[in-house]
Amino acid sequence: MDWQQYIHSDPDILVGKPVVKGIRLAVDFILGLLSAGWTEKQILENYPTLTRESLQAIYAFAADF
Repeated sequence: MDWQQYIHSDPDILVGKPVVKGIRLAVDFILGLLSAGWTEKQILENYPTLTRESLQAIYAFAADF
C-alpha cells in the first residue's frame, strides 16, 4: 500500500500533522480511536468521509514509523 496517495503533511493544516488528504483527520487521531477500542466499522460509520483504503493507508503509515 502506497500510503502517500492518502496521507500528507502540510504546515498550514493541523500544524503539519500527517492527515488523510482532503478530510483533515489526523492520523494520530484515528490511531487513538483504534487504541481506545473503536472498531473499523465504528470509525467508518462516525467518519463517513474515510474509506477502507484510507484506513489501510493509516496502518501502512504507522508501520513505516
